Amino acid sequence: MAIPETYKAFRRTIGDLPRTISPSTEQLPRELGPHDVLLKIHAVSLNFRDVAMLHGRYPVNVIERGISCSDAAAEVAAVGRQVRDFAIGDHVSVIVDLNNLTGCEDEPSIVLGGDVDGLLREYAIFEDKYLVLLPMHLSWEEAATITCAGVSAWTALDGLQGAKRRSALLQGTGGVSFFGLLICLAAGIRPIITSSSDKKLEQIQEQLGSDVGTINYRTVADQASEVKRLTDGKGVDIVVNNAGPASIPEDISFLRQRGGLVSLVGFLAGMNGVWEPSVMIALMSKFAKLKGILGGSKQDYVDLNRFLEEKKVSLAPLIDRVFQFDESPAAFDYLYSGNHVGKVVIKVQD
Repeated sequence: MAIPETYKAFRRTIGDLPRTISPSTEQLPRELGPHDVLLKIHAVSLNFRDVAMLHGRYPVNVIERGISCSDAAAEVAAVGRQVRDFAIGDHVSVIVDLNNLTGCEDEPSIVLGGDVDGLLREYAIFEDKYLVLLPMHLSWEEAATITCAGVSAWTALDGLQGAKRRSALLQGTGGVSFFGLLICLAAGIRPIITSSSDKKLEQIQEQLGSDVGTINYRTVADQASEVKRLTDGKGVDIVVNNAGPASIPEDISFLRQRGGLVSLVGFLAGMNGVWEPSVMIALMSKFAKLKGILGGSKQDYVDLNRFLEEKKVSLAPLIDRVFQFDESPAAFDYLYSGNHVGKVVIKVQD
């Protein structure tokens, strides 16, 4: 296809908090570089970081008036003359951190939607090395949820590597936790998910069955005892911490006696915590690990896509609501309200 001269995008506004996003008209270069791939973006999904940037709750500086969002499903519309791994019509996405191809790079992160322009737009051009093929059994909307939430959940669950994983505790009902829940069910791991809303927990069990353990963290005073009850007195193998550092001591108490993992993924409850450093001794006594998660590498993305393809995992239960492209500001407001369960998706074009 011919390269379009212009396309529509949504950029962050500047000024007083809270900010919003506003439509803009962008231009594309007339020719592709040798390794460039022109992407026609079909769907985008939102992460908490996207709205946190608008409300002064994101802990890292971002470019002013940047194009939002890191998660998208796109179609290859044209390729440069030296592109070999992708062809017109392929379903692809862009990795979230452009400097994280193998997981061993020492360069600082370059994150889509923050450090550089993201994907809330109709078209984009990226070099082929930043792209991955998407599972073909997924719809555009389903596939748009993988890049950040999916890969974060995959790496938080340790890529299903290491000792046999039997159970996992997932904090909250947002995208990472819900995606992790679907991975657990497909892998035969018992998931336990938490929320302050009985309605949300009931909704999840209605969708996915009683194999999903649930805990209302506002009404259950002793969560550690409830975790043990749900795991036959053992504790969980993995805690996916979306709340932030304040809950780390309690997270360690949820772990089984030996070899557990706490994956620090988010900061929904803020970035402060009041606890004595001595509580970290519990990591030693349980032979446990505390692992920081910031998405994952291109290789992690490829591994997750292979797992989703092999297991034919449906991501449809993950999607809470789909907005049209011109409704993007409303989609951001809806995500920030916290009323969703799973992912909020924006349909960019057919």
